[in-house]
Amino acid sequence: MEEAPCISQIASLLAEPKRTAMLWSLMDGSAKSSEELATLAGLSPASANAHLARLTGSGLLRIEGRRGKRLFRVAATDVSVAIDALACTTLASAARSAPHASPPVLVAPPLLRHARLCQGHLGGELAAGLYERMLAAGWIERHEQRIEVTVRGGQHLAGLGIYTQALASPLVCDCFDWSQRQPHLGGALGAGLLQLFLQSNWISLVNESRAVQLNDSGRAEIARLAMPEQP
Repeated sequence: MEEAPCISQIASLLAEPKRTAMLWSLMDGSAKSSEELATLAGLSPASANAHLARLTGSGLLRIEGRRGKRLFRVAATDVSVAIDALACTTLASAARSAPHASPPVLVAPPLLRHARLCQGHLGGELAAGLYERMLAAGWIERHEQRIEVTVRGGQHLAGLGIYTQALASPLVCDCFDWSQRQPHLGGALGAGLLQLFLQSNWISLVNESRAVQLNDSGRAEIARLAMPEQP
């Protein structure tokens, strides 16, 4: 028999809805007590502690002490990446199996819903809003099977230091946002914008999570991108 990667142990841990609920609430990079997690998952303290013991024992969560309290946090970035990928796959598989049905609703923690990493680019409300503004401003155009950066868009992006002709392929594509149920910008351009925001110190990563935090300067600068020009 051909050897397969041993993923069944982690898969079985994530298959339990109460454990998933606790992990999901920590996806924003926060650290929570067992009492908080028990309440969020609708568990008794004893049951929550049993689940948390399995999650920490498997390396999915870690414990840190703060003022005499034990707090639980996602153990590493790869855990957040795996859970984020499962969220994307949940929506994508639902769309394939029942294309005319409403997609399942995945309610993300507020920080994660606003802005987060998504496969090397930016996702969440911030990214979905920027995508809509770029369409409205004529920086990008949607066609049936593709998206293109316009000449106008290329000029504006060059002014930001992003030269589209130097970027890898695919240059730009739709990436469906599981928290917004609408697309944001993927591809090399999406990755380039993320790097611009990081290098400009407009955003910062939050612990081991996929969450991204904006500072006041970043909030203002990103909001200006692709805004309608004043006559």
